Amino acid sequence: MRLRLVKQGTNFDFFNRWKLWFGISAFLMLLSFVSFFLQGLNYGIDFRGGTTIRTESAQPIDVGVYRDAIGALELGDVTISEVFDPTFGPEQNVAMVRIQAQDGEEAVSTAVIQRVENALSEVVPDIQFVSVESVGPKVSGELIQTAAIAVILAIGAVLIYIWLRFEWQFALGAVAALVHDVILTIGIFSELQIKFDLAIIAALLTIVGYSLNDTVVVFDRVRENLIKYKKKDLKEVLNISINETLSRTFMTSITTLLALIALFVLGGDVIRGFVFAMIWGVIVGTYSSIFVASAILLWLGVKRDWTKPTDTTGNQFSNVDA
Repeated sequence: MRLRLVKQGTNFDFFNRWKLWFGISAFLMLLSFVSFFLQGLNYGIDFRGGTTIRTESAQPIDVGVYRDAIGALELGDVTISEVFDPTFGPEQNVAMVRIQAQDGEEAVSTAVIQRVENALSEVVPDIQFVSVESVGPKVSGELIQTAAIAVILAIGAVLIYIWLRFEWQFALGAVAALVHDVILTIGIFSELQIKFDLAIIAALLTIVGYSLNDTVVVFDRVRENLIKYKKKDLKEVLNISINETLSRTFMTSITTLLALIALFVLGGDVIRGFVFAMIWGVIVGTYSSIFVASAILLWLGVKRDWTKPTDTTGNQFSNVDA
């Protein structure tokens, strides 16, 4: 028996209260702005600056043991990760210990580094400290600017792509949905004060791609149905299009969430922030493709004089059912 998360032939009216959903989205975006300006983000080492200590030992790396030894020093944000390299021998077990800069200091002091080395030497007697590198606030500030530019350029590229593929109304709807997703993601990180580092920037760009894919599927069906149902009003065409792609949307979102939830529970602290951002992004991305992008399209309106493109033999192309 074929599994269906959404029964075939649904006829939900997604735009009966579209102004209410639009208002809720605007309110959540406002809350995100307020939280960001009042609390700010809990920047990780990548953006605040800090020191990285590279260690090597013959004993296998136990991240939990390392974390317990350093945690007693109460140094704030400390990230520990094992370095894997096929060129390493069996006796080369390398780890990276990253410590955030203390308040009022540009880098971790020599005394703090010595305390960390002493704490690790007690639990791993043969440990060697291969290198110590520091990242100051100037470099961290440049990383913040570069990350912001990356997100803005990605959204700008999406605007141009959708504009060329569809029409400017579709482009504005898609970009509004992407901006909505990014702002709400930053807002939840600000409100919950979850560590915000370069991995979260990667998650934001991934969310942009995921949300765009879902929006393009809906918009492609809208364009096809605008040609098919020339006498139906835009609201009805949008409802038909979303209902026709609803099964695909839910199946994609649920299967993605299953994998992400497994990673969130079993993946450990190193990737938990990234996975949380992805889970949140999948949820708001699915929501925005229906209640933000399509609502913007309904509000702006769209022309109805398209004709289906034809191939060299005169046959009309038809989109594959998603």
